[in-house]
Amino acid sequence: MKKENSIILFNQKKVRRHWDDNKEQWYFSIVDVVAILTDSSNPRRYWSDLKTKLKQEGSEVYEKIVQLKMSAPDGKQRLWCQSLNCELHYKVQRK
Repeated sequence: MKKENSIILFNQKKVRRHWDDNKEQWYFSIVDVVAILTDSSNPRRYWSDLKTKLKQEGSEVYEKIVQLKMSAPDGKQRLWCQSLNCELHYKVQRK
């Protein structure tokens, strides 16, 4: 089965994701996950502030984040912060 970029639903909210064939691994949009986990009115700002805090603390979570092009709400491809796996999302949630 060929996997592609897609959107999944979690708690009735969209989460963008990308499949990496080489690593056989899903990458999920952190901004989408932050929006779901925090109910923040501005998840992009929440993530930006959290990233700064993680970097200052020397967190390993910050070092494992990659950027990939994903579809923005307007349909254009833009760079978005992504996470390697669900374990990192758990660590972000606990911060």
